[in-house]
Parts: sequence; C-alpha cells; structure tokens
Amino acid sequence: MDAVAAVERFRELRGQSGRIAVGELERVYDALEPVECESILGRWKGGDFDTGHPVTQQLAATGWYGKTFHSVEEVDPLICRGADGELFSDLETMGGGASLWMVAYRGKVSATMVYDRRPVLDHFRRIDDDTLMGVMNGKGVLHDGHPYYFYLQRVDAGA
Repeated sequence: MDAVAAVERFRELRGQSGRIAVGELERVYDALEPVECESILGRWKGGDFDTGHPVTQQLAATGWYGKTFHSVEEVDPLICRGADGELFSDLETMGGGASLWMVAYRGKVSATMVYDRRPVLDHFRRIDDDTLMGVMNGKGVLHDGHPYYFYLQRVDAGA
C-alpha cells in the first residue's frame, strides 16, 4: 500500500462503524508519511478506532477531547471536557505533561509524544496538514499484544 492509498483507506476506516482489525490499521499506519514535531503544534480533537482496546473506555471515562501541543517541550497530553462543558488539561490522570521528539517506530522517524512520567509514547503519522493517525505504545498499554490506534484533527494551530 502506498501513502495515497493509505490516506484513502484511513478515511474509510475512520467513517466505519463496528470492530476494525488491528492488522488493517497497521497496514495503513505503516504506509503513511512521517510528520515533523513543529508542524503539529496547536490544539487537536481526538477519536479512535474500535479495536476492542480498553484505552477507548478509559479515555471516554475522562471525557477525553484531545491534545494540545503548545511547543515541542510543552504538551498537554489529555485535554478533557468537564461536566460544565469547558475544556481542561487533565495532568493528574497522565501523571504530568509531555514533550515532542522525533523517534523511530515501525521503520520511520516521525513526531512522537513522550509522556513526562509514564513509559508511554504516542507515535504520529501524517494524513494531511490537519489530520494525524496515532499509535499509543509502551508499558502497560498493549492489549492482546497490540497498541491503541487513534487519530487527531486540528482545531486550532495557535493553541
């Protein structure tokens, strides 16, 4: 699969209801192009793919909205929507903030969010200027040997 076909398949999978095979997401992710850290600064709204991964329910319980990349050194990894409807950075759940690094994962060096106090990495690949596909990987994240697959849609480049 080339990058163009991967972007098209990503869009199909994003709109699909029901369970998605992890292998299908791996093929799409592996074909996507890397992204530079500086190009993803801003606020992003998140969503995920139904693979049966328990992180889906864990994030739903927090009111997960997305992520904010203020700079490469300052990231709010868990933006949530409170009961009052307001967005807030939930640093407690994730044990602090995060930063962006260029890291090799599945054969490509791309922007990766490194959590400050957890052995967890979110690896990103480019769909377009305003859409990313992500893979959360690390200790305690794998479910049946697989990471958590998600996506981000840019809301504000100046957050």
